[in-house]
Amino acid sequence: MSSPAPRLDGRKPDQLRPITFEAGIAPHATGSVLVCFGATRVICAATIEPGVPTWMKQQKVPGGWLTAEYSMLPYSTLERKSRDISRGKIDGRTVEIQRLIGRSLRAIIDLNKLGQNTLWLDCDVLQADGGTRTAAITGAYLAARLAVQKLLDAKKIAENPLLDSVAAISTGIFNGQALLDLNYIEDKDAEVDANIVMTGRGQFVEVQSSGEETTFSGEQLQALLALAQTGLKELSALQTAFLTQQLLKF
Repeated sequence: MSSPAPRLDGRKPDQLRPITFEAGIAPHATGSVLVCFGATRVICAATIEPGVPTWMKQQKVPGGWLTAEYSMLPYSTLERKSRDISRGKIDGRTVEIQRLIGRSLRAIIDLNKLGQNTLWLDCDVLQADGGTRTAAITGAYLAARLAVQKLLDAKKIAENPLLDSVAAISTGIFNGQALLDLNYIEDKDAEVDANIVMTGRGQFVEVQSSGEETTFSGEQLQALLALAQTGLKELSALQTAFLTQQLLKF
């Protein structure tokens, strides 16, 4: 039986791109991380502000709130991308992604333990080479965890509100082959692509999968999920190692 064809960047089908995290990239944020999935680079910053949205006060909803914003800087793509403000509205893709980031983080946080505070997650893409939303979710968790530790150390909250970790990865079918962590070339020409969000304990938060002018079978979907689970276990281990090192500095 012949072995799978090598990918354009030389990786195996089930191999992640090189993943790195760098803390403190945005010093004025409560916690921040530069996350790199290969050539994709995203700044994830967590800022904790006192107070909650007006609707929570009006409805007397207890606890705090978490919300996310996402943007691609104009120079992050091969051709300059116009800022949303210059178009007068946020594009649909941006809205979809920032909602996904917010949902992913709210799935693992006890907002009651956050107190009357709002946790802002700002994810800004410096360079896009596929997987910007998955990198943003993975880095947003790390930024949030670093920010929460500052509140704990300052005794502004009594308990860690983060109940688990969360990470995300892309999978897809490109040239008939199931692949993990697609780069831009693979992603734009994929027959099927998927984005999978999972907790550190192995629970799914979200599964997004779609055929690009084609269909896919249940067996193919299961293959993509299996690839994602393998990659997400590795990502979770990388997150844990990074946080272990960073939290020793607090």
